[in-house]
Amino acid sequence: MSEKERQSGEQERNGSSSSPVLPTVNPAAEKPEPTSAPLHPAFYIATWISLSSSVILFNKWILHTAGFEFPIFLTTWHLVFATIMTQLMARFTTMLDSRKKVPMTGHIYLRKIVPIGLMFSLSLVCGNMTYLYLSVSFIQMLKATMPIAVLLTSWTMGVSPPSLKTLGNVSLIVVGVVIASLGEIKFNMTGFLYQVAGIVFESIRLVMVQQLLSGSEFKMDPLVSVYYFAPACAIINGVTTMFFELPRMGLADIEKVGYFLLFANAAVAFCLNISVVFLIGKTSSLVMTLSGVLKDILLVVASMVIFRDPVSGLQAFGYSIALCGLVYYKLGAEKMKEYIGMVQREWSEYGVKHPVLRKAIVLGAALTLIFILLGGVQQSGYLPANMDPTTKFGGTPAS
Repeated sequence: MSEKERQSGEQERNGSSSSPVLPTVNPAAEKPEPTSAPLHPAFYIATWISLSSSVILFNKWILHTAGFEFPIFLTTWHLVFATIMTQLMARFTTMLDSRKKVPMTGHIYLRKIVPIGLMFSLSLVCGNMTYLYLSVSFIQMLKATMPIAVLLTSWTMGVSPPSLKTLGNVSLIVVGVVIASLGEIKFNMTGFLYQVAGIVFESIRLVMVQQLLSGSEFKMDPLVSVYYFAPACAIINGVTTMFFELPRMGLADIEKVGYFLLFANAAVAFCLNISVVFLIGKTSSLVMTLSGVLKDILLVVASMVIFRDPVSGLQAFGYSIALCGLVYYKLGAEKMKEYIGMVQREWSEYGVKHPVLRKAIVLGAALTLIFILLGGVQQSGYLPANMDPTTKFGGTPAS
């Protein structure tokens, strides 16, 4: 190549570099769309706790305070409402699209879903029947035994091998619930047996669901489970209602409670199922366990405030033991040590930064504990109701 040709090529390249270049993409399109900040997990926890507590307190108020003593009908209404809503959601939303991955046939539905639905119906009916006889606070204390019932049922049905070590881990729950039961002031054997039956049926249902979901093809979130189980449960409960409650039930009983309240009650119960889906997706197993414990404590307090249910000091002590045993069973010894060490470090750092507030918190917690323990002594029957603290043991005024 000659010198003249090389110079001509360089001039062409230099000229082309100085000319304006068209962009290959739209610069405006490269700017990311402003995305909304995701909600904090605390929002999902608070929503689930609020809805779960509301359903329990709502059911207690309708069945006991409002005098609507038809628990099977109320359960049937919840299931009919859930069936209608899940069918609408499956048709008009994408929240139930995962159901398409479940290989459901008529044969599988009759063999797997219907028996689980039967157990689910029995557990719901027994659970609602309990509200007619026991306080919400005592019911929550008895429900702490659910892990034990599930463990024993899984051993009985051959789902998992028996383990004395695991049985020892849950023994603390048994001790705590026994102490709480001994301290129950308004103990009712009928209500107690209904709750025990409800726990047994629910444990059988959970183990059957575990067997169903053990295969990779049957992965269902709680909302899809409601989509499949609610229709079967609604039919079973509806037939039961026709024989046991409908003959003595009239339109006046429904109007006494109010159509709007019954609709709101079913809507809150269904929203609880939706909140569970988001709670599982946005939080960890630790958060769910601690959230459940917090919910149970808040329910006991709400029961004392709203329904004036007395809780003795012995009950509070026993329930505290049961909750500690529940957390230990859910998390295990190693996780417990890890989290306790983490809390201790955080507490020490807080004491260094805020020594006065730390002392105030410790003092307040101690006084609150003493108040709770001593406040239930008279209600538990250990202290005579007519005892005057200004007198001595012999009845003479204290000097």
